[in-house]
Amino acid sequence: MDREALRMVRSPEFWRMAVLWTLFLLYSYLLLFLRGRTAVPRRRRPGPCAGGEGEGEGRRPICVVTGATSGLGKAAAAALAREGYHVVLAGRSTQLLSETVQEIRRQQPDAHLEAFHVDLASYKSIKKFGTLLKQWIQETNSVPDIQLLVNNAGMLAKSHRITEDGFDEMIQTNYIGPFILTSILLPLLKNSPVPSRVVNLTSFTHRCVSGIDVSEDALRGMKLGQCSVGKSYPLASTYEYTKLCLLLFSYELHRQLHTSSVSVMAADPGVVETNIMRELPPCLSWFAFFVLRFLNLLQQTDSGVGAVLDAALAPPGASGKYFFGGKGRTIRPSGLSYDVEVAKKLWAESSMLFKELQLRGRDLGTN
Repeated sequence: MDREALRMVRSPEFWRMAVLWTLFLLYSYLLLFLRGRTAVPRRRRPGPCAGGEGEGEGRRPICVVTGATSGLGKAAAAALAREGYHVVLAGRSTQLLSETVQEIRRQQPDAHLEAFHVDLASYKSIKKFGTLLKQWIQETNSVPDIQLLVNNAGMLAKSHRITEDGFDEMIQTNYIGPFILTSILLPLLKNSPVPSRVVNLTSFTHRCVSGIDVSEDALRGMKLGQCSVGKSYPLASTYEYTKLCLLLFSYELHRQLHTSSVSVMAADPGVVETNIMRELPPCLSWFAFFVLRFLNLLQQTDSGVGAVLDAALAPPGASGKYFFGGKGRTIRPSGLSYDVEVAKKLWAESSMLFKELQLRGRDLGTN
């Protein structure tokens, strides 16, 4: 075990992940057990949308999956293509995007796929993606619309890094970026002639948060910078914070859109063997997966993606549900996630930061 690994093992954040995260994962499965076999059935394959190429037969509905080059995002993209969607894969690496598209097409020669670069830790990148996506849709379809947005991309950073927009990188990637992307793509979702959907990937780790600060400084991660001076970066508590923010955002968006044809779902895949812990010392991530596998709590992507597909394919009437464990099953998230006043304040602060980035972009001449 190297020095970095030893230093992390001695930190409170490591034991927070090792103990609290395991306990709340077990608690989530307990809730699943107590709920019984009640499940939300998946709807049938998405129907064709009017307009665009092949208007006589209709066109495939369009879905966008972020973080689509690995793990759950890659599995979700492949599964949704199989379900009949024209899948837009969005990711940070153009090379990995190309390789992922080729891999899915080898398995599904008739898959309809498009790939776009986007970095959720950059407002400029998100805005450019939104512009290029709309242009691509307008080139092929008479109506600019999409039917499904899966906010899957996320990270577990080991250090406090400031983005070009002035945010903590993990907070911007896991929450601020998805908030901005959803806001930009919401008009396309509302334009859909058939019911559309937003699916946000959250985590059982949100249950670890007992109180939440949604002020501008907290959302920027400025307080993390102050706390991390002379101390280790609070990677575990920051990750939990972003997942609770994403859940609060999901429920506030659900409340605002309850009279529209856009539904909002939260999906919690549990623990899946992905590269989410790639920044941690390899020996620690290996040991964590070993223990979780021994406890029969570790899933592979093909099974872990079940909760994502349940949320993506559930009937519109299931809007606001928290999908966990696959097989269409839902549980209740933490009580704090239902706090309407906190959610409204979070929405207001996030919207203000979004507007600030928009104004800064105009001042800099961002296209």
